[in-house]
Amino acid sequence: METYIRVTFDSEGAKPSAVADRLLSFGFRPTHGNYDFVYDWRGTASREQVLGLSDELTRQLRGFRVLLEVETV
Repeated sequence: METYIRVTFDSEGAKPSAVADRLLSFGFRPTHGNYDFVYDWRGTASREQVLGLSDELTRQLRGFRVLLEVETV
């Protein structure tokens, strides 16, 4: 499974490079196409794991003033 993230920036928020650094340190890697970053679960993830990842993303990016679109497939 993989979790994809699309990031929308606010001009009053954190620099895109700061957001990217935070996501990279959290285990995401940049990707091309419709999404900006991807997290590879290296297998199947449970609903609780995906929600836990989303909760942690929210915590890690609090105050950065970004919107996230998350999709896990």
